[in-house]
This record gives sequence, structure tokens and C-alpha cells, in this order.
Amino acid sequence: MPLVLTLLGILALVFLIAYLKLDTFISFLLVAVTLGLVSGMEVPAVGKSIQTGIGGTLGDLVLIIGFGAMLGRLVAESGAARRITNLLIGWFGLKNIRWGLALAGFVIGIPLFYNAGFIIVVPLIFTIAASTRMPMLTVAVPMLSALSVAHGYLPPHPSPAAIANQLGADIGKTLIYGIIVSIPAIIIAGPIFGKTLRNFDPKPDKELFNIREVPDTNLPGAGVSFLVALLPVILLTVFGPLKAQLPADSFLGKVVTLIAEPYMGMLISVLVAVYALGLRRGEPMKAVMKQLEEAVKTAAPILLVIAGAGALKQIFTDSGTSKYIGEMLSGVDLSPLVMGWAIAAVIRVCVGSATVAGLTTVGIVLPLIQSQTGLKPELMVLAIGSGSLMFSHLNDGGFWLFKEYFNLSIKDTIKTWSVMESIVSVVGLLGVLALNAIV
Repeated sequence: MPLVLTLLGILALVFLIAYLKLDTFISFLLVAVTLGLVSGMEVPAVGKSIQTGIGGTLGDLVLIIGFGAMLGRLVAESGAARRITNLLIGWFGLKNIRWGLALAGFVIGIPLFYNAGFIIVVPLIFTIAASTRMPMLTVAVPMLSALSVAHGYLPPHPSPAAIANQLGADIGKTLIYGIIVSIPAIIIAGPIFGKTLRNFDPKPDKELFNIREVPDTNLPGAGVSFLVALLPVILLTVFGPLKAQLPADSFLGKVVTLIAEPYMGMLISVLVAVYALGLRRGEPMKAVMKQLEEAVKTAAPILLVIAGAGALKQIFTDSGTSKYIGEMLSGVDLSPLVMGWAIAAVIRVCVGSATVAGLTTVGIVLPLIQSQTGLKPELMVLAIGSGSLMFSHLNDGGFWLFKEYFNLSIKDTIKTWSVMESIVSVVGLLGVLALNAIV
């Protein structure tokens, strides 16, 4: 019975979000309350479970995602993202420009939410395609595949950060493993697949194509642009392992431990960005703070989705459903990593949202993960994250963003964008399985 209720709950979630177009947070709460009641929980217990789920899931995640949004806004508004792209294109040259674009997309994608990153790089794609006379999608796909990979695999992006939080995974290790797995996914889905799209002829709107560019003389320097964009990665990957090498009760050990906290690393990155990309370049404090306020507004809906998913996950746990499913799945002769990927992939295809797919999957497979003593939770984060990117189609906002900006037919969008996302997903799983055999 718990398995049937879980399946019905997921179907109800798909129906509410994809068919009725109901707000995702409200949909999560409705399904959570209903599942709790039909599972035999008392009304006060359901309320308590939802409060616990929301509070436990958000925690310091509010800080990580909030600071991440602020950092991304400053990198975008200051022109640092454009400076990074211009420099990498110059390094790689025209012959290898696709590889430069893929690397630029990845570097830009680390601090920027996907939609914000997309809006930032599209004018660059239009400009490069026009100036080099290269087929537009062979230029676009390398960059956008890298953005997608960063969005699905890497903290501090909302979905992987939230999944890592719920699974108890170390965010620093998740980031390191994620970068390793990202490399083949970006190479295959980006420059290699992109090269096959020469015959597509998108016709973007002329108003989008002729976007006025900020003069290069007004852009931040290359060094500061790279430093600010990559600072969260540097702090997480350096200070995380370093804290284990120092005495915990020493002054230096305490400082390193504090900086190694993901939320503190993000705060430091934001403060550096405020100065280096704002105040130092003559921006008034009021204008910089206004950008941060706008960034927080964009992060609020994402936090509500994560909160709703946390409520549903807690209902799964407190009703005994997760334990039942975990015991049942433990007898299945299938790698937990493959199972987590497959469940996320199915939900993604049904619902459209990578974030919803990833966070819903956690509640289902959490007890199975806890019973697997040799399984690294960081790899499960990546398996679920890659599964959540599977076959984006008509129910995904990213699909329509790509279709409308490049003015493609639905058929051609599926042949290009949807296939690219599927490659990212499958190669991500293969990368996780390969890494699991090594580490």
C-alpha cells in the first residue's frame, strides 16, 4: 500500500504542476498533507512533519542559495561574465572556439542560476555566430550544455545543494566530484554534439540579435572576473580538506573550519564581489545593494520549491513510507546510483522541473542510501542531479527559452535541445559509475 500511495502522490504532483499549472510549492504541500492523512498520520502529526521538513531542508541552504543569487547578479551586471567569455575565446582562437565557449559556459555557470546565465550568454552567442559566420547552434550548444551541467551537478546551485543537504553529503567533495564528472558530459554534449548541428538554421528575432553591447573598456579586468566567479569553488575545495589537517581547537583551525562552511564561503565571495565588481569600479553602495535585493527576489521562488519538497520528504519519512520503500528496494539487484538516476529521470520527464525531480527523488531513495554503508552520498547527489536533467521537452521552461530565443520549431528544438540534455544526463550517470569504481 505505501508504494501505491507514493506512486499516486507522484502522479498527483505531475497532474497539479504540469496539467493544472498550479504553483509548485502549493502542489507539494497539497500532496504532502494528503499523503500524510491517507497514510494514517494524525492531523497534528502531519502539521508537525511539514514544519520539520521545511525547517530541516532549508536550514543554512537559505544562505547558500541567497548568497549564490547575489554573487551571480553581480557577476552578470558588472560584465564579468562577458569579460571571461571574451578572454577564453581569444585564448582558444577561431579554430577551437567551441571548446572555449564550453569552458566559458562552465565558468559562468558556476555562480549564475541557469536562466540568468542563459540570458547573459545568448547575446554573446548571437554576436560570435555573426562575426565568425559559424552555424549558430554549433556555437550555442557548447556554451548552453556547460550551463546546464553546472545547474544540475554543482553546488551552490539550488538542486544539487539541496540534495547534498538532505543526503548529508559534503558540499566540497560534491563540488570536486561534480567537476570531474562534468568534463566528459560537457565535451560530448557540447563541442562534439554541437558540431553535428550545422544543418539547422535558426532565425532569431532581429531585436534580440542586435543587442547593444557595453564597450569592452567598461568591463572588469580578466583577473578579478575569474577570481570572483571562481571564488566559491576555490574556498570550498581548498578549505574543506584543509580543516581536517589542522587541530580543531587551535585558532587557525577554527578560522579554517568557519571559512570551510559553505554559507561562509558564499558570504565571503559576495563581499569580495561587492567591492571588486561594484564599489571599486565606482558604483555607489545604494546601487550595488539594489542589485542584491533584486537577486534575493529571484531566489525566493526557488527556496519555496525546495521547502515544499522538504515537506513531502518528511511526510515520506514520518509516515513510514520511506522505510517501507527502502526495505523493498534493498532487495532489488540494481545499483542505488542507477536507481536514483532513473527515478529522477522519470519524474523530470513527467514534471519538467529539474529541481522538483531531484528533490522528490531524495525522499524516495533516502532510506536505501542510508542502508548502503559503502555508498558515497556525494556520488548519489550527482547521480540524482544528472537524472534530473533527462530529456527536457514541452513541460520545461528551459525548452521554451531555447526554442523562442533561437526561433526554432518544436521538432527542431527536440532534435537539438532535448537531445543535448539527454546526453548530459546519460554521460553524467556513466561518469558517476566510473568514479564510483575508482574512489
